Amino acid sequence: MPKQRIAILCVYFLAVLVVPRLLDAQTAPDPAAHAVPPAVHSKSLLDMYHDGGWVMHIIALCSVGTIAIVTFCVLQINRRKLLPGHLVTQLNQQMAARDLNAAFHICRSHPNTLTRSLGAALIKANPERDLYNKAAMEQAAAETLYHEETRYMLWVNMLNAFATIAPMVGLLGTVSGMITSFGVLAAGRSEASDFAGGIGVAMVGTAGGLLVAIPAMFGYFLFRNSLQGCFVDVQKAISTMLDLFTGEVTLGALEMAAGTGGDEAALDSAPAETA
Repeated sequence: MPKQRIAILCVYFLAVLVVPRLLDAQTAPDPAAHAVPPAVHSKSLLDMYHDGGWVMHIIALCSVGTIAIVTFCVLQINRRKLLPGHLVTQLNQQMAARDLNAAFHICRSHPNTLTRSLGAALIKANPERDLYNKAAMEQAAAETLYHEETRYMLWVNMLNAFATIAPMVGLLGTVSGMITSFGVLAAGRSEASDFAGGIGVAMVGTAGGLLVAIPAMFGYFLFRNSLQGCFVDVQKAISTMLDLFTGEVTLGALEMAAGTGGDEAALDSAPAETA
C-alpha cells in the first residue's frame, strides 16, 4: 500500500509540475520568430545614380543627347514641316500658270525641303529646250532632295549611335564593378558588405545603359521610317509640279483626281493631258 501511494504521488507530481512546464516550453513564442525585421532602406534614383559609379555620368550625357534629338525629330520630321499643304496648293497653281517668278518667290519666302528642292529645279528651267529642260530640272530636284534627306538622317542616325553606345558603356561599368568585387575577394574579405560596392556598379550601370538604349532604338526606327515616307511624298509632289509646268498634266485633272482619290497619292495616277 505504501508503494502504491508513492507511485500515485510521483504520477501526481509529474502531472502537476513537470508536464505543464514541458507544454509551456513547446508553446512559448520564439523571440527570434517574432522579432521585428530590420528596416530595409529604400534607395532613391539619386542614390542608385551614385551607386552606378563613373559610368553613370556618360550614360546621363547619352540620355540628354537622346532627349534633345527626339525633340528635334518630333518638331522637324513631319508632313507639316516637310510638305506644307498650303504651299503645295500655291505652287501647283503657279506652276500650272508657268509663272516662274511667282513660284521662285514662294520658294525663297518659305524655305523648307519642298521649296528648296523645287527652287533648285526652277533654276534649270529653260523655255528654249524641250519640255523646258525637264530632265535637268528633275535631276536638280533629286540632288537637292538627296542632300536634304542626308542632312536629316544625320540626326536620326545619332539615335542609333546612342542606342549602341549606352549599353556598351553600361557593360563597361559591369566589368569594372566585377573587377572591383574580385579584387576585394582576392584581398581576403568575404563579407557581403565588401562586395556591395562592386556589384552596385555592375548592376546599376547595365540597367542605366539599357534604359537609354531601348527608347533610343525605338525612336531611331520610328523617325527613320517617318522620314522615308515624308520624302517619298515630297518627291511625288515635285514630280507633279514639274508635270504641271511642262503641260503634261493639267490642274483640272489634278483636282478631279484629288476629288475621286481622297488624298495626294491619287494625284500621281491622274491621266496625263497635254496643254
